[in-house]
Parts: sequence; C-alpha cells; structure tokens
Amino acid sequence: MNAPLAESLSVVLLVATLVWAVLRPGGWPEAVVAVPAAAVAVATGVISPEHALAEAERLGPVVGFLAAVLVLAHFCDVEGLFTACGAWMARWAGGRPGRLLTAVFVLASVITAVLSLDATVVLLTPVVLATATRMGVRSRPHLYACAHLSNTASLLLPVSNLTNLLAFTASGLSFTRFAALMTLPWLVAIGAEYLVFRRFFADDLAAPPPSPEADTDAAEPPRLPLFALVTVACTLAGFVVASAIGVDPAWAASAGALVLAVRALVRRGATPLTVVRAASPAFLAFVLALGVVVRAVVDNGLADALRHVLPGGSGLVALLALAALAAVLANLINNLPAVLVLLPLTAPLGPGAVLAVLLGVNIGPNLTYAGSLATLLWRRIVQRQEEGADGDGGAAVGFGEFTRLGMLAVPAALVPAVAALWVSLQAVGP
Repeated sequence: MNAPLAESLSVVLLVATLVWAVLRPGGWPEAVVAVPAAAVAVATGVISPEHALAEAERLGPVVGFLAAVLVLAHFCDVEGLFTACGAWMARWAGGRPGRLLTAVFVLASVITAVLSLDATVVLLTPVVLATATRMGVRSRPHLYACAHLSNTASLLLPVSNLTNLLAFTASGLSFTRFAALMTLPWLVAIGAEYLVFRRFFADDLAAPPPSPEADTDAAEPPRLPLFALVTVACTLAGFVVASAIGVDPAWAASAGALVLAVRALVRRGATPLTVVRAASPAFLAFVLALGVVVRAVVDNGLADALRHVLPGGSGLVALLALAALAAVLANLINNLPAVLVLLPLTAPLGPGAVLAVLLGVNIGPNLTYAGSLATLLWRRIVQRQEEGADGDGGAAVGFGEFTRLGMLAVPAALVPAVAALWVSLQAVGP
C-alpha cells in the first residue's frame, strides 16, 4: 500500500475506533470496533505484523497489571469498602455541603491513587450520589469532583491509571522514585482543583439542606472491611518491594487480587465468571487493539509531524510545552491514544519529559467529555443512576457546565503541577 493511502486508512481506523468508544451505541463494548480495526490494519499492510506483534508484547504486561487492579477494586467493593466510605462521608459532613465536598476530594483522591481511576468512576460515584441525596444537598459539585479526580488524582502511583502504567514502563523509573517525583504535582493539582471547585460551586455549597433533619446517619454504620484494607495495604507494600528487587509489580497486584477473589469464592460471594467479568476482558482487548491502531497511525506519519513541534530540553518552559501539547492531543484523540503516540517520542528525552506528558494526559481530559474514557464512563453512570430517581434540582450534569468548569480547572491545575514536577526533578533527581 502506498504511503498516502496507508496514512489515510490508519487515520480512518483510529477515528472509527474512538467514535465508537465515545458513543458505544446500544452499550456495546469498545472492542467491537477496535479489534476488527486492528485486524484490518494488519491485513491491509497499514502496519506490519511484526510491528503489531511488538506493540501487543509491549502492552501485554500493562494490560495484565490493569486486569489485576480491576479485580482488586471490584472485590474491595464486594467486601463493603465503598459502602463504608459513603457512611463515613455522611457522618463527617454533618449535613454541610462544603464538608461533604472536602470528604469527596479526600476519598476520591486516595481511592483513585490506590485502586485506580476506574474504582472512583464505577464504584465511588454512585455512593457519592446516594450520600448527597440522603443528606438533601445538591449533588452536582460532588459528582463533578468524582469525574475530575478520577483524572487529576491518578498522578501519584503507576497503578493509578493505565496511562501511568504506560509512562512508568517508558520512564525507566522504579515504583518508589515514580511516586516520589509525582507526590508534589499530585498534591498541587488536587489543591488547585479544590480551590476552583469551591469558587465555581459557591452557591451550591452555600445552599442549606432542604430539611434540618436531613438523614445523615439514620442506619447503623456499616463495619469497616479490615480484611480488604489489610490486603490493599499489603499489595501496595508489595509494589514497593517488587520494584526494589526488580520483579514486575504486576505479580503483587495479582497476589492482592487473588487473595480477595479466593475469599469471595470460598464465601460464595462470587463465581469464577464473576472474577473474569471483574477483569473486564472486553476493555482489555480494546486497549490492545487500540495500541495496534495507534501504532499504525504513528508509523504512517504522525510521529514525524509531532517531532517538529516537540520542544527539546528539560527546563520548566519545555516541560510546560510538553504538558500543554499532551493536554491538547488528549482532548482531540482521547488521552489513551495520546499517551501511546507521545511516549515513544519523549522517552529518549528522559523521565522528566515522560512525566510532563503524563501530567498533560491526566489533567487535560477534564476539559471535555471526550478527553478520557473514564469521563465518558462517569457520564453514563451518573445518567443511569439518576434515571427514575427523584432529583434535587442540582444533580443533572451537562456538557456546557462540564466544559466551563474544565476551562478554569485544567490550566489552574496543570501549570502549577508542571512547576511542582520541575521542583521535584531538581530535588529528587530524574
């Protein structure tokens, strides 16, 4: 196939894959189009079988890690972790919307960092909506916080986001050094988002509950799932130890997932099919297929085009430019394809450049719904939860408001986070 035709076909395949992933007609999985698109790319010669296989081999360990973390998060939910979180939020907030927002920021940030952004989107968001409804407060600020923090708060650990796993592999950093470099940017970005939310939703947070006797803790508080908490803590410790001795951290993630899954199977709280579904095999297939399609686009001209605009060096200005480029690209083609495109180009520039790209693809998607798959999934979950429920007049989320909030929050979080990364690089070293 000649070069112009190969370039055009690769772009068409990528656009078709992303459009289907965004719209998901009839609720069909993203893989329904992604897998055939990858097959077409190989069959037509848009990408060579060798390059396709190499991309699949590169993503294989990352996908395995992701599967283990998804299973771990699912069985934490089975153990009652997220129900306990909702009860704690209601008790701590005491009927005050501002305190509830603070509680959501704390919990969503920790859950996203430790159990991945999928746990915040899929498991915490319904709990937050139910808690706000039970308290009688407007739920919009708290729901938007779940969406934003599923992206922004996923900066801390390699396990927090699929984009992090890819960047972690490309950076050559250890687990602990990655976390050390990203701790300050993580805190700065979350703090900036919090200030924006307090300002943007000032009226919602100042509104009193409709009833002074709003039920914040009528039922007996659920027990704290100590077994799940201990398992998660041991898994995190396993990540650190595995990285230190040169073992793939996926083994630690798999061990944690296996412990909780076996416990649920023994107690008949799950079946083998439940475990398989928790790993989301259709989404894993989508990630592998999308990697092949993106590699086809990169091989057919995108890499050369981006090389002309990539800044050189590792100074603050260069890091800001890289993060801005990554944020723009994430909102144009989604953050997962963006990171797949940019990492091979920035990895030779050093860990600082890779982490700057990560800041862009994790914070940038808060600008539009299409910026990340997590945000699209969050929107569907919120709409599904609100169907048939009695709204409070402030629960509905919309594209316009999401974008207005993002236009304030993204630059407010991204610029100081990049500056914090530069400080971390000077203090800790690349």
